[in-house]
Amino acid sequence: MIEDIITGIPLGIFLSFLIGPVFFVLLETSAVKGFRAALVFDIGVVLADILFIAVAYFSSYRLILTIKNDPAIFIFGGISMLTYGIISFVKLKKVSKNVDEIAVDELIKKDYFSLFIKGFLLNFINVGVLMFWFMILITIGPKLELETSRMITFFSSVLLTYLLVDVGKILLAKQLRSKMTPSNILKIKKVISILLIIFGLTLMFQGWFPSDQKLVKKALEKME
Repeated sequence: MIEDIITGIPLGIFLSFLIGPVFFVLLETSAVKGFRAALVFDIGVVLADILFIAVAYFSSYRLILTIKNDPAIFIFGGISMLTYGIISFVKLKKVSKNVDEIAVDELIKKDYFSLFIKGFLLNFINVGVLMFWFMILITIGPKLELETSRMITFFSSVLLTYLLVDVGKILLAKQLRSKMTPSNILKIKKVISILLIIFGLTLMFQGWFPSDQKLVKKALEKME
C-alpha cells in the first residue's frame, strides 16, 4: 500500500504542473477571487478527473478506441472552449470601456456553485484528459496486478497530491490580490480568455487533423 502511494505522488505533482486551460484559470481564480473560490473550482476539476478515471477503468478498450477515433468529440470540446473564451473576451471588452467606474467587488463576485461547475466542465470537455488517464491505467494497471484496492490507493494518492500541490499554487497566486485593481483584473481575465480561445482551437485541430497517437494504438493492440 505504501509503495502504491509513493508511486502516485510524482504523477500527482507532474499533473498539477501540466500547462493547460485549467492551470491558468486556477491561478487567475485564486489571484482575483481568493483561496476558497479557487479551491471550489479545483474540486470541480478533480471530480471530472475521477469521472474520467472511472470511465477508463470500467469501460472496455473498444469504447476508448471509438472516442479516440471520433474527431467530432475533439471538435465539440474545442468549439465549447473556443465559444466560452470568445464570449468572455467580448464581455470584458465592453466592461473595459467603463473600467474607471467599476468597483473591484463587481469584478470578483463569487458564485461557488458556478465555479465548481466551471472547473468540472473545463476539464470534462478536454477529451485529451480521458486519454491521459487511460494511458496511465494501461501502464500502471498491470504493475498493480489490476487489484481494485491497489488501483484505488494509487489513483487516490495521485489526486490527493495533485490537490495539495494546487493548494500551494493557490496560496502563492493569492499573494497577488493586493495588486488586483479593476484595470489589472480585466487584463488578467482578457489573457485567460485569449488562452482559452487558443486551447479551444488546438483541441479542434486535433479533431480536424488527428495524429496517429502511436502509443495509444500500440497499447490497444496489446490488449486485443
